[in-house]
Amino acid sequence: MRILQVEDEPAAARMLAKGLREQGYAVDTAHDGAEATYKVAINQYDLIILDIVLRGQDGFSICRDLRSTGFSSPILMLTARDAVDDRVRGLDVGADDYLTKPFDYLELLARVRALLRRRPSPYVDVIEVGDLRVDIKARTVTRCNRNIDLTAKEYTILEYLASRKGQLVSREDLSEHAWDENFDPFSNLIEVYILRLRKKIDVTHTIKLLRTRRGEGYMLTAEPHAPAFDD
Repeated sequence: MRILQVEDEPAAARMLAKGLREQGYAVDTAHDGAEATYKVAINQYDLIILDIVLRGQDGFSICRDLRSTGFSSPILMLTARDAVDDRVRGLDVGADDYLTKPFDYLELLARVRALLRRRPSPYVDVIEVGDLRVDIKARTVTRCNRNIDLTAKEYTILEYLASRKGQLVSREDLSEHAWDENFDPFSNLIEVYILRLRKKIDVTHTIKLLRTRRGEGYMLTAEPHAPAFDD
């Protein structure tokens, strides 16, 4: 999942981004409304974490502007303001949730997970691909009822492929959702992670679920007759 945080304090932005990345999220940062609007126009974000108190345009007007452009992914507002009027105003301009600073990091993660479950796209708690089971809520993966240990990034990639099961996912699409704006499109990171995932979920099984179509992308499927895929 790819998150945009809008925060003008560099230290706070670095700390929050680091924590989210450790959970497997791809994180971009914008420091003001103009940068946030630009990044939303050129990237696909599953969630925005928006500070209200910013230099220049405040979070309320940024949120209103984003909604006016048709941006429909969840927006979580962060602020030091605890007044009821501010919380109501934030929700009225289009925010989905509101968290007051200082906040507990575990609560922030819980709210992020809850908001991602409310995305406009269809969402389920568990995705099954053949005998592979991806539990979105618990962030666990099993195959034939045996646990598969994945790193945060491996899980992020597998979850996205599982959410698109049976569909060809291009390299560009995968990088958009699993990496942030610093991803080097000429690196071989995607191929490295796909190889690692294949070893963990497929190597001991006769039926291979993770398929590659050379030069086009990847598919997670239990369909044995998926056309023109390489092992």
